[in-house]
Amino acid sequence: MKIIDTFKNFRNVKRGTAFRMYTDTGNSFAAWNGKVYESDIVRACIRPYAKAIGKLTAKHVRRLNGKVEVNPEPYIRFLLEDPNPYMSGHVMLEKVAVQLALNNNAFILIVRDENGFPEQLYPIPAIMAEVVYINDVLYLKFLFQNGRSSTFPYSEIIHIRNDFHDNDIFGESPVQALAPLMEIVNTTDQGIVKAIRNSGVIRWLLKFTTPMRAEDLQKNVQEFVDNYLSVARSTFGAAAVDAKADAIRIEPKDYVPNALQMSATLQRIYAFFNTNDKIVHSSYTEDEWNSYFEIVIEPVAVQLGDEFSRKIFSRRERGYGNRIYFDAANLQCASLSTKLALQAMVDRGALTPNEWRDTFNLSPVADGDKPLRRLDTETVGTIRGLLSEMTLENAVEIKEKIMGFLKGGEEDESH
Repeated sequence: MKIIDTFKNFRNVKRGTAFRMYTDTGNSFAAWNGKVYESDIVRACIRPYAKAIGKLTAKHVRRLNGKVEVNPEPYIRFLLEDPNPYMSGHVMLEKVAVQLALNNNAFILIVRDENGFPEQLYPIPAIMAEVVYINDVLYLKFLFQNGRSSTFPYSEIIHIRNDFHDNDIFGESPVQALAPLMEIVNTTDQGIVKAIRNSGVIRWLLKFTTPMRAEDLQKNVQEFVDNYLSVARSTFGAAAVDAKADAIRIEPKDYVPNALQMSATLQRIYAFFNTNDKIVHSSYTEDEWNSYFEIVIEPVAVQLGDEFSRKIFSRRERGYGNRIYFDAANLQCASLSTKLALQAMVDRGALTPNEWRDTFNLSPVADGDKPLRRLDTETVGTIRGLLSEMTLENAVEIKEKIMGFLKGGEEDESH
């Protein structure tokens, strides 16, 4: 079954007698068909962004009465890891990221079973989305590339957006801002290609001193070309004419775009996508990547977590502490010294051994999800001194002091 067949199941919606737009000026969104993704510059800008978002790890976390459970429900874990038969969670996030970067809007359809539990997630490959109301309920009508359309309730759509400004539902389209830049790039590329082609052409002007018929002019020009411009002739590269004609060479003067202008346009496109040359070419430092992550990737991760939580769980379920988080192991790009320094976080129980191993791309180990706390030499020495002073009379007092040193070092069994 194709993905579009799943969308068809939602088309049989009883329509109201009238549709009213969410705003008086109209409320619709059309994906840009300017073939911007065919540009190597745009694709280079989007690729690190999509790959970073695809690496986000979706987790179902339940926090209730001081108790924290990670992925407590198997069906939610499978939904996040295997959202539909055609793609994994990683691939789905990459596809959503590309749609978001190109259109400032991305849509994911939630398919529920007969009991209302979510069982599949599908990114919606629409070229246009329109807000409609059916019986005072907000719906989105999508138009697909094959000309078909489908209508879904907004409550069943995870909607990720960027540049959320004038429109009440959709993020602002990037067409107006990006189209002029892409036109400059396209014109510049065409100018370079034409300049290269024209630079290999030798132009000659044969000026005849006596009047000739048109067919004679063409004959003499052809003879000149065959005799002196053909590489197969022994006279190639040398020309001789009599008093009847003057052979004048015309140097081609083609326009070649200024390198500074080209660089400025490239930097404007980088700025539009919130990236830079180092991110595109993977030559960034640890601090440069962290800066890019905090400004570009982390806001999307927060929005994904909010929207997934709102649409997958009911208010009652969220009231019991259920939420979807999108974690990022952005420390994987950290230097080796920084990763090794995280050992102090493991000793203090701030990181589990498996979380630390994950920064090295190492597989988890048994009992590695339990937090540890190391007792330093000062504490150990103090405890030994107290034990040496313990008697039957002060045993309870010594015990309380030792327990005070160890407080917080043991794992809470309730967790």
